[in-house]
Amino acid sequence: MNTAASPSDSPLVRAARGESVPHTPVWFMRQAGRSLPEYRELRAGTTMMEACRTPDLVTEITLQPVRRHNVDAAIFFSDIVVPLEAVGIDIDIEPGVGPVLDVPFRSREDLDRIPELTADMVPDITESVRRIVMDLGATPLVGFAGAPFTLASYLIEGGPSKNHEHTKSLMHGDPQLWHDLCARLSQIAATFLQVQVDAGASAVQLFDSWAGFLSKADYRQHVLPHSRVALAALADREVPRIHFGVGTGELLPDMAAEETEVIGVDYRVSLAEAIERVGADRPVQGNLDPALLFAPWEVIETQVRRILAEGRAAPGHIFNLGHGVLPDTDPVVLTRVVELIHEVSAR
Repeated sequence: MNTAASPSDSPLVRAARGESVPHTPVWFMRQAGRSLPEYRELRAGTTMMEACRTPDLVTEITLQPVRRHNVDAAIFFSDIVVPLEAVGIDIDIEPGVGPVLDVPFRSREDLDRIPELTADMVPDITESVRRIVMDLGATPLVGFAGAPFTLASYLIEGGPSKNHEHTKSLMHGDPQLWHDLCARLSQIAATFLQVQVDAGASAVQLFDSWAGFLSKADYRQHVLPHSRVALAALADREVPRIHFGVGTGELLPDMAAEETEVIGVDYRVSLAEAIERVGADRPVQGNLDPALLFAPWEVIETQVRRILAEGRAAPGHIFNLGHGVLPDTDPVVLTRVVELIHEVSAR
């Protein structure tokens, strides 16, 4: 339903800037892949990392949900650990588990294993983005990267963690090493985003999977400064920046103080409450609970209408889920949700 002449004038980019829009734009985190049968067919026999580094696959997977659902933006198909693999870290993505590495980061000597990222380390990312943007036309592409804290947690824990005990131990036990590590990771995240923007992405999202496990004090002292650096590095690219974290309802005021145009809201706090916390002058993104896509349609419709109504209190609202699309989600339901959003929000 994108009638813009160019991505820069699309409903998504306009909403991210707090400008008037013909309808509330919508895209879904993890819409590229996961629930689509055409994605599973295309990925058969290919590892996740291979898929993320192969332009033909990245392009097709990124475009699939745009064709099927008529969403207002594509999200670049990748993984938050791709730039870590690109700088030479031996990290893999295990099906059903997530990113794992055999030798976790635990000492200052390990910092030498993590060089800075440069654009020439990821020529396939540049190529993929260019191809996608050419095919999308006026529909914007959202680039993304993992936030420094989430990347640090995977490196330190050796994979996903329920308690992040090694991460918090290093954060408090050796704060200088912690900050040196996060400074390196903020450079990697920033460069990964810059590469995508320079190749044609119209907006970016910094994704913090694990920030919700932190106290406000820890977030402010040990994490916020590094996320701010990563986001600030995009200031001269003049594209909207979205900052999203899982379980970050209590951190929203601090996230709003960072270098970002849009605050992503997960499903644990209402959009109305989130707008109060970040301020009525900040565009927001969110926040339908992805599990509700399995509920009867009348339940989904009620929740979509509620979120759209609450989003009107912000200067701009991008409809999204409060986290990623779940693998068993019915694609037909996602398409119906897009149609409903466009219909109800049409100006």
